[in-house]
Amino acid sequence: MQKGKHAFAPVLALVALFSTSVGAEEVQHLSVAQLGGFPGRPVMTGVSKTTNGVNVTWDGPSGYYQLYQKSGLTNQNWLPTGGANLKRITTITNLQDNAFFKVAGPSAQYAGSQACAECHEGVHSIELSTRHTQALQTLKAIGQDKNASCLPCHTVGFGLPTGFKTELATPQLAGVQCESCHGPAAAHAANEMDLTKRPRKEIAGQVCGGCHTGANHPTYDEWKSSGHFAVVEDMSDTGRINSCGRCHSGSVRLAMIKGAPTNVITATLTNDANVGITCAVCHDPHQTHVWTNVMTGLVYTNQLRQSLSSTNDFFLTTSDIFTNKYNPNINICAQCHNHRGASWTSSSRPPHHSPQYNMLLGTVGVLPAGVSSGPAAHAGTEFLSDESGRLFLVTNQCVTCHMQTKDYQHGPPEVAAVTGHSFKVGLYEACADCHGNGANAEGLVKLFHEIVANQIQQVKGSLDTWAATKAPGSLYATYGTRAWEYTTPGDLSPGGLGPNAAGQLLIPDNIKKARFNLYMVLYDGSYGTHNGPHAFTLLDAARNWVQQELNK
Repeated sequence: MQKGKHAFAPVLALVALFSTSVGAEEVQHLSVAQLGGFPGRPVMTGVSKTTNGVNVTWDGPSGYYQLYQKSGLTNQNWLPTGGANLKRITTITNLQDNAFFKVAGPSAQYAGSQACAECHEGVHSIELSTRHTQALQTLKAIGQDKNASCLPCHTVGFGLPTGFKTELATPQLAGVQCESCHGPAAAHAANEMDLTKRPRKEIAGQVCGGCHTGANHPTYDEWKSSGHFAVVEDMSDTGRINSCGRCHSGSVRLAMIKGAPTNVITATLTNDANVGITCAVCHDPHQTHVWTNVMTGLVYTNQLRQSLSSTNDFFLTTSDIFTNKYNPNINICAQCHNHRGASWTSSSRPPHHSPQYNMLLGTVGVLPAGVSSGPAAHAGTEFLSDESGRLFLVTNQCVTCHMQTKDYQHGPPEVAAVTGHSFKVGLYEACADCHGNGANAEGLVKLFHEIVANQIQQVKGSLDTWAATKAPGSLYATYGTRAWEYTTPGDLSPGGLGPNAAGQLLIPDNIKKARFNLYMVLYDGSYGTHNGPHAFTLLDAARNWVQQELNK
């Protein structure tokens, strides 16, 4: 409903229902996916306890909001809490019993992308070539362009007073446009210098999740189940933001890709670093990119920020100057899934859980003199042929297996589509060309997993034996079987610390090389699937080095 210049959101929140606390972060990101993309009107997102009251949060377009509360469901007397608010959060200390809340915000005034083109001509022209602009046409092709359940995600602002109505009445709002992702912008177009009306630049996956969800296209739902969604540690810590943040924080990584210096990132993103690897980190919403497949020579155009495949080795340490090493031609997954400069001479902690690209290429780990290794067939660097003479090539490397797709099936029973954005290997159809069928490939994965897991335990057992029988007495007396471990032990040795810096000097180089190879294979996580020959070579080397020390 309307009241003056404000639209009241039909959302009530009981004070007895508490969501996760907003905490110390100052930047609010869209936390609730809304049908159609960016919400055109206010939506309540949470009520959380504070020391002396509650925080009430909401979201919606840029502009001023007014929060109201009342006591009891039947009470008709809504009282304003504080003044107009630009931050979309209010702390209430004079809390009423059995309180309800509602929020009024700026009216959703849509203009259409042509209004944006006057100032953003470059971006607008690129957007016209993307599939988003053809969203209404896809409905027309299947006779669903009048379907009210489809139109919110295929047009701009459908269902709101100034949003899309019909293609004849509001042709300027057909398809997915700027305001689908940035919110209503007519007020901004009318007065671009008013910062309070400037549309939001939002990188939260929830913006995309309003449409890319459900059984037909569950991209958002799959992404939320992946490790890319979560932020496992506080990335806003000033000692972590520019190091770990480059791969664990979506906001930090995007800032680095755009060339922001580390001091600027620390100053501006300290309270905005706990953002996962969202859609916009990998998909460039405002640009198309042309890539050449280095193995086939094929040229393809898409909106990915980096290439799908590469053959040159790459790693990025936490201390590297990002802009000096950033290379968009490196495999998009390898940008973060690399060994980060791990070395067997480091004793503080094991290699990071991310050496997948280097394992794929066979460029990580320690090999004895005279022993060589190399890339796996899965790296796409080898042509494989069968009796018919056909050539096979894993041209897209990681995505070939980790992002397999499957079409939606109407049923009954209904079977949801698969978009590959969980990044888990749940399908094996892409393996059929080389392995005969998906079942064969799945069987090989399970077999390799069992064999490599057993070998990992064998090497770990040998290291434990060395600790108990050959390690200096002071190490074993203090650390037990963790005497071979890093100062901060890896996952194979829970329960306490490993030898300190002085103790590490007492550990032979052979043991250090062995533990390095062991953790490299373990933390690759594929148990040989990425590069079986290289995994076996690293474990064989580790086993031999430990045996040499046991023989002394």
